[in-house]
Amino acid sequence: RKITIGHNNKGSSAGWFVDKVVLDDLGNKVVYEFPINRWFAIDEDDGKIQRDILVGGSQPTGIVYNVQIVTGNIRGAGTNSKIHIVMHGTKGLKNSGKVFLEGGKFERGLTDIFNVELAALLSPLSRVTIGHDNGGVSAGWYCEKVVVYCPFTGIEQTFPCSKWLDEKEGDGLIERELYEMVSLRQKRQKKHPWSLWIWTSDLPNAGTDADISFQVYGDKGKSDEISLDNKTDNFEQGQVDRFMVELPDLGNLIKLRIWHEKRSPFAGWHLSKATLMKTLTKEKYSFHCERWLDTSEDDLEVVRELPALLKYRVTVCTGTISGSGTDASVFLNLIGDQGDTGDRELVNCKNNINKFEKGNLDEFIIEAVAIGQVRRVRIGHDGKGGGCGWFLDKVIVREEGQAEARAVEFPCNRWLDRNEDDGQIVRELVPFSDGQRLYNLDYHIAVKTGNIPGGSSDSNVFVKLYGEKGDTSKIMLVVSANNLGNYFETGRIDIFRVETFDIGQINRLMIGHTNEGMRAGWFLDSVQILVPVHGKNYMFPSHRWLCKDEADGKTEVEIYPSEIVDVQELINYEVTVMTGDVMFAGTNARVFIQIYGDKGKTEVISLESRSNNFERNTTDIFKIEAKDVGKIFKIRVGHDGSGLGSGWFLESLDVKHLIMALVPKEKKKEQKKKKKKKKTDDDDEDEEGGEEMQEVVQKYHFPCSRWLAEGEEDGELVVELLPEGSELEVNTYEVCVLTGDMLGAGTDANVFINIYGENADTGERYLKSSDNLNKFERGQEDVFTVTAIDLGPLKKLRIRHDNTKPYSSWYLDRVEIVDTKDDTTYYFPCNRWLAVDEDDGQIARELVSVDEAFMRKDEDEEGTGARLGLEQKSMSTTYNIKIKNGEKKYAGTDADVFAILFGEKDDTGQRFLHTIFTHYTNFGI
Repeated sequence: RKITIGHNNKGSSAGWFVDKVVLDDLGNKVVYEFPINRWFAIDEDDGKIQRDILVGGSQPTGIVYNVQIVTGNIRGAGTNSKIHIVMHGTKGLKNSGKVFLEGGKFERGLTDIFNVELAALLSPLSRVTIGHDNGGVSAGWYCEKVVVYCPFTGIEQTFPCSKWLDEKEGDGLIERELYEMVSLRQKRQKKHPWSLWIWTSDLPNAGTDADISFQVYGDKGKSDEISLDNKTDNFEQGQVDRFMVELPDLGNLIKLRIWHEKRSPFAGWHLSKATLMKTLTKEKYSFHCERWLDTSEDDLEVVRELPALLKYRVTVCTGTISGSGTDASVFLNLIGDQGDTGDRELVNCKNNINKFEKGNLDEFIIEAVAIGQVRRVRIGHDGKGGGCGWFLDKVIVREEGQAEARAVEFPCNRWLDRNEDDGQIVRELVPFSDGQRLYNLDYHIAVKTGNIPGGSSDSNVFVKLYGEKGDTSKIMLVVSANNLGNYFETGRIDIFRVETFDIGQINRLMIGHTNEGMRAGWFLDSVQILVPVHGKNYMFPSHRWLCKDEADGKTEVEIYPSEIVDVQELINYEVTVMTGDVMFAGTNARVFIQIYGDKGKTEVISLESRSNNFERNTTDIFKIEAKDVGKIFKIRVGHDGSGLGSGWFLESLDVKHLIMALVPKEKKKEQKKKKKKKKTDDDDEDEEGGEEMQEVVQKYHFPCSRWLAEGEEDGELVVELLPEGSELEVNTYEVCVLTGDMLGAGTDANVFINIYGENADTGERYLKSSDNLNKFERGQEDVFTVTAIDLGPLKKLRIRHDNTKPYSSWYLDRVEIVDTKDDTTYYFPCNRWLAVDEDDGQIARELVSVDEAFMRKDEDEEGTGARLGLEQKSMSTTYNIKIKNGEKKYAGTDADVFAILFGEKDDTGQRFLHTIFTHYTNFGI
């Protein structure tokens, strides 16, 4: 049925090209022919020097096994001997024969990875035999374990060894049988072996020296992009090239996309056809082309989709603001119900010579297999060139030949620029609708480079995520959110934010690099992916090289999550800020917002991007991820007063988020014109009536039309706003702060207060303008006015100072607050220091309200302070915080460390951590 043939790779010219093997069984008078027509050489073809060949086979017919050999991390563990392995099938009935693992290093602590191609399906294995020929100077070898993964079955098996294979160690054996540790078995996505033939046309200059890539689509999904290396003079004129590839279960194949990326003079290629055959079932598909993939021939494209094609007319509209145009290379991907077009470089513009200029409408024809209704457009550029930043207005898509009324508009109205907006140069656009930015999810990708010598990389890194609802395109990680400068440096974590459609739970990712730069090799330690809208954090351990000269030589790898951690689930909000059209209305200060709803409140969230926001008569849009607060009843918006010209005139603000709601079902637009049947009114209601649950945009509009500036109106930098139509009212609170009458009681620091009621809180407010010129002096009463949405009955307050002045220590006697709406006074006794060098070292206190009778008691009465402390403690929760310093050199700090605890109800505010003291927060969080 088959033969195994190979050589030992010895001698100065070991490479061997075998045409065929003929076996003459003299006893049975039968002749067997084994066609091969392949290289047996480490530096040719696929690098194999041993093959399984089936009788009568005219094509490669093998199943690939990924074999990892782990050498132990003990002294002298490595070897120069030739290593071999035998893989035994279930019940030991079939085996691989002795397979020599050429090209491995087998050094101490290293993992060597090999792809072994066999004609037999052995997985799951019953055992493996591992050994060596005892040759070389350092023949002895300590094997830690063997890991075998079969893509066809999706089974990964681990065979522990942890023993010497050495005549001078232990039992002296140099070959061992290893058995699986079943508890470590992993199940991955199954992939099937396919044979691929590529026919290059027999035309002058039809061949190419470029690497060819392809992607296969079926009715059950699509394959990854697969590269076919042109390292043995493949794709020559009139030549047929054969390859073994592994594809997941795609069902019936629909199309094949094939391309190369070279635009050099000798890269042009004329493809005749391609054929795919499933190795085990002999299921065969042919894809005819007969066209050039060449920048100087045919339509100048280097991408072809085979077979049935449609033409899509794409209009790309560049914005009209200053600097809108770009000289970068722009690409586009149309994503539909039945697939996508893949990334297409927009080169051949039909109506403009100079593309993507300010105000341009550039038209392109995209030729592709029918992808159904176009649902999304992925568009971006390569970020190259001095003027690469681009402001994209919108993209319009329609099938060629259809009326313009059938065109679908995909608005953008954003920068694709590393120095503007969120810094992204690739965007996914959805059809025109309200709340454009709410429909994509943010994936926060933290990439950790290993802390080993030479582990950093200068190359361009990319990722591709695979989820239960689909997979993303290949995404280049070019703009980090934590902005550390040079990316992928040794021992460092770079965080990237990727915005794309909801792919559901992530089951794997592909990560790699383009192998460019002086130091392209990269040691990837791990990847973490945080998806706040799902409330999930995925851990992907790697701890391996992605380097042509290390381990298995791969520069990209698929990794699977080792752990999925539940985190707080957030939702998307879209915040639209309109700055007024009055003189000096804009601000350079840092703007923030806090949203309050019937389910709680968000944290204080900064509204910022790389662009110059909040300019006069402009609209700025931000997408933020925050807690779902339910129905919104107020927001607090303001700025910190920093920078020159910090005063700001806010015209209005909109907040949007998605909710599930019952909406009327869509009426059927297309009805048959022929053979119309009369219908009763009841029939019409059954067909067109009714409601269904859908995602809809909930919008809140907050009018403002006022200054937030020290020299304007009331001088406040923070304002609380009600949504249009709200029945709540604004209230004014008089805050009386009484400083204690003892030596050193006064403070020069800045003081802040947050007042809590049954309805909500005021947020932290700066107590800036008192009726006294010099505030918070010994024995003094200072009165401030705080304006806020009505809080209802007051319950507590939080007061602190910032400890920024030479005389910051402060002894606070009490705070009294008058609700001017119903003329009610609330008393908040303190009688404690807010000082780092007094009492418990805290500069923040939470005070609870007491009745007037408590305040009238003689302050010198014995036990009054104790009763106050007990009353405060009864309304508080204790949190014990333990901090463990890292064990690295210089890990400690002399700085004042603080913590803020965030809970479902509230947060603790900034609390300094001083050893041995216990602190409380009222009401819990």
